[in-house]
Amino acid sequence: MKFKHIVSIAALALGLHACSDDYLDKEPLSEITAENFFNTEADLKLYTNGFYRMFPSISIYDGESLTDNIIENELSDEMRGARLVPTSGGGWDWAYLRDINFFLQEYEKSEDANAKAHYGGVARFFRAYFYFDKLQRFGALPWYDEPIDPTDTEALTKPRDSRQFVVDKILEDLDWAIENLRAEQNVYEITKYTALALKSRVGLYEGTFEKYRGMEGYEKYLNASVAASEELIENSPYVIYSSGSPNDDYRNLFNSHDALADEIILARAYSETLNIGHNVNYYTTTSSYGRPGMPKDLVDSYLNADGSRFTDQANFDQISFTEEVADRDPRLSQTIRTPGYTRKGEAIERAPNLGATVTGYQIIKYVTEPVYDTNGQSITDLPLFRFGETLLNYAEAKAELGTLTQEDLDKSINLLRARVNMPGLMLDEANSNPDSFIADQYVGVAGANEGIILEIRRERRIELYMENFRWDDIVRWKSGETLTQPIRGLYFSGPGEYDLTGDGEINVVLYEGERPDNVITGIQYYKLGSDTYLDDQGLIMPHPDYENRTFNENKDYLYPIPRVELQLNPNLEQNPGWQ
Repeated sequence: MKFKHIVSIAALALGLHACSDDYLDKEPLSEITAENFFNTEADLKLYTNGFYRMFPSISIYDGESLTDNIIENELSDEMRGARLVPTSGGGWDWAYLRDINFFLQEYEKSEDANAKAHYGGVARFFRAYFYFDKLQRFGALPWYDEPIDPTDTEALTKPRDSRQFVVDKILEDLDWAIENLRAEQNVYEITKYTALALKSRVGLYEGTFEKYRGMEGYEKYLNASVAASEELIENSPYVIYSSGSPNDDYRNLFNSHDALADEIILARAYSETLNIGHNVNYYTTTSSYGRPGMPKDLVDSYLNADGSRFTDQANFDQISFTEEVADRDPRLSQTIRTPGYTRKGEAIERAPNLGATVTGYQIIKYVTEPVYDTNGQSITDLPLFRFGETLLNYAEAKAELGTLTQEDLDKSINLLRARVNMPGLMLDEANSNPDSFIADQYVGVAGANEGIILEIRRERRIELYMENFRWDDIVRWKSGETLTQPIRGLYFSGPGEYDLTGDGEINVVLYEGERPDNVITGIQYYKLGSDTYLDDQGLIMPHPDYENRTFNENKDYLYPIPRVELQLNPNLEQNPGWQ
């Protein structure tokens, strides 16, 4: 199935579906016509397979470096407040929409009613996906649901429709898809369950986006998210993957070569045979490609193994590495290198490589055997939709509506905690004693459900780490100030020798002045003030030159429309603050 699916998309890309132009007013550049195609289920499947190319390839994880989730050796323009209005490009491309609408115009000629229902649902799913992606980036958009004649100036220069109109149309497409798509478990193809998962995501995004901006009517979107999530929870075959090994299951879910279909609703497939890979091994293990690392504020957010808060103890930010990662939520040691870490397929214990991570907290999510360490050779299937996200969506939407109960938590977030043998999240306890550490990250949360909303945000950041949700979460929560908070890494007391594996052997030496003469092979040496910078508390400062970052609340939540598009369509207005 995985092999065939990749082949079918590749064939379509190379043969029938060769268009690469991004202009909205062009006809699909292919040999497909209404006269010789769209007759059989094979025709409909072949055409809609081309839509799968809309899904991200490596940005499933690489996109996290736009935010405070993955810190690299260069901060993103988003983190530095340095984005500019592009002349062209910038994500304002409409080729896929043209192809989708062309399909929906022509596919009705098929006499196969079952195939029409299913692949009509596939096309509407992708139209919803397309518009949701654009909505998150640009806000309100002009809505098009049919191909445009290149001479139709009125259509080509229409203004944006309202944000709510676009979202309602997205949900309308998804409801049609849910009603008509096949209800089957297929980890590489769109099904009814994929559409439910996207509806859950869209409803939560728009509901919270509008709520935190004081817009009326946000409740209907949160209720849409709840309804879709409940349908998946109660009437789908998906469960939280678990083999009964809390110290391995979360990690294994993401470093399995083939997507684990118990929990993953839809994955992007990769193949060693077809030489279709991504670069996660190279990205996380080499010192020459970004040096990505988890920030300390996220490490500090992981609870202790008994469910207590790590940050409630005195001087929590000045604890040696081996002590700070001991007895924590097992997902921490399944996401970064900690004492006892071994690569998949190896028995050698490895310390964090400070040369490969600017924070000292080296990421291991998705990482597999060293044989795949060459750039572009990783073959781990990457999740696009998984049941765990839906559970988080459900709990958050109900918390924001004020209808969350302990029973709701027990059938959602507490299933995720149970996988790693963590104590369950308790509603009354969370609301009676909100965590001030998390509250400082999200200053806009208030009210009777403040505590539980903060806990859900903690859980979401941990569980969905490196799955490309962080930027969109920050935007919908109207929490841009979170991205301006200090960036820190590992704690070191100063120059000296350090054991990062807890086995009594020195792994890292920090020094000042000249490098020690008695250099020992296998030990990492870093010069303070040159290779590594520490703040006055002893914490790594990955970017000492960018301590005073800003986030413009009036413009930075949306991206600018390229200049050429504003010239081509005088009825488009630039996003606020980007004029």
